[in-house]
Amino acid sequence: MQTSRLEHDFLGERAIPTDVYYGIQTLRALENFDITGIPLRSEPLFVQALAYVKKAAALANRDLGVLDSAIAECIVQACDRVAAGEFDSQFTTDMIQGGAGTSVNMNANEVIANVALELMGKQKGEYQFCHPNNHVNCSQSTNDAYPTAFRIALNNKLVGYSQALGQLADAFAEKGVEFRNVLKMGRTQLQDAVPMSMGDEFKAFATNLREELLRIEDSRSLISEINMGATAIGTRVNAPAGYAETVTEHLRQITGLDLILAGDLIEATYDTGAYVQLSGVLKRTAVKLSKICNDLRLLSSGPRTGINEINLPPLQPGSSIMPGKVNPVVPEVVNQTAFYVIGADLTVTMAAEAGQLQLNVMEPVISFALFTSISYLTRACHTLREKCVIGITANKEHAERLVRNSVGIVTQLNPVLGYETASEIAKEALRTGKSVYDVAVTERQLLTQAKWDEIFTFENLIRPHFIQ
Repeated sequence: MQTSRLEHDFLGERAIPTDVYYGIQTLRALENFDITGIPLRSEPLFVQALAYVKKAAALANRDLGVLDSAIAECIVQACDRVAAGEFDSQFTTDMIQGGAGTSVNMNANEVIANVALELMGKQKGEYQFCHPNNHVNCSQSTNDAYPTAFRIALNNKLVGYSQALGQLADAFAEKGVEFRNVLKMGRTQLQDAVPMSMGDEFKAFATNLREELLRIEDSRSLISEINMGATAIGTRVNAPAGYAETVTEHLRQITGLDLILAGDLIEATYDTGAYVQLSGVLKRTAVKLSKICNDLRLLSSGPRTGINEINLPPLQPGSSIMPGKVNPVVPEVVNQTAFYVIGADLTVTMAAEAGQLQLNVMEPVISFALFTSISYLTRACHTLREKCVIGITANKEHAERLVRNSVGIVTQLNPVLGYETASEIAKEALRTGKSVYDVAVTERQLLTQAKWDEIFTFENLIRPHFIQ
């Protein structure tokens, strides 16, 4: 038979199951916010960051003489256990909620208070010895504790994302080396352009993604500015002198991050510009990933009636009715992930715009959008690398035949014959179906065989130098 304890807030009294570490305000949040079905514990780095914030606050309050050292020590120990993931199951509030994150903050305060009470040899709910608000939330407000924890979690989550993106870029770079001697046709507007190396095409994919690693680091520096100590609206109400600076220094030591205290705490408490910037970076990367996946799908199209220059690893049957059909399922799923991230960016934009006066109450949906975008992009990068890019092979002979038969190679003749003459050759080749070689060398004898051979070497096709 399950037992319960009674807890109260200013709205009344409620029975709380004895075995849970959260309290009455978390219970109310569970009853009020059933939106995503995704609980706070689904983001363990956020739970960890909340514990870091509460630990730093306890240490700063102890240092400044506003929190009994024995109580502070128990809170610190409780925070360490929470940060280690021991109580993740107790973080139950929905990721999207009203109240500007108050439910998340109180979920952390209640769990940490009850863990600390057990360390004191007390029962859960005996808050006269360690109170969620008076002690764990001492010198804090949701309005500085929540965004500070959010930014710490984002910083740490971006580390894993950067690693995944960097590994994907490396995989493309390795294919660039592998395919360096594969001649293929470059295309613009889906039409033949000029020849190139397939290796250079894949190397460019790598370069394209590596640019994003720099933008991620720029965004990390922006979200390293925190408003801890601002309390309710940035005026530092209920915080002792020197608290903001002291708690920030403790957070730097606890997290190992280069956190800095905002110069204007009132502005920092309502400003969400750093989230908009980060979301834009995620969207930019999503757009690039989606474009690359579009290219992979086009280059592997066919196999007999498409471009068919590359083969993607066959992972599963592609149709319930068409035997032998294999689809580019991994690029497709990455495309869809990118669409989600692009949409989430609009959510962040609208939520950032919706702040009023001294606080933006929409931060929970911003956190949900950014956390999910980073998670999905991280998994997409791993999936694209492991299940697609590493296993790509080139159809070298077919790609070269396409080049030799293309009218696009006529561009190489501009410096020798001039644009007008080259245009006439192209027109004749397109009209008759003959090759550029047949028209220019065999029929019109505008070039000697030696000159043709000089112009159309493999090296000159992929890295052309000026020949007259």
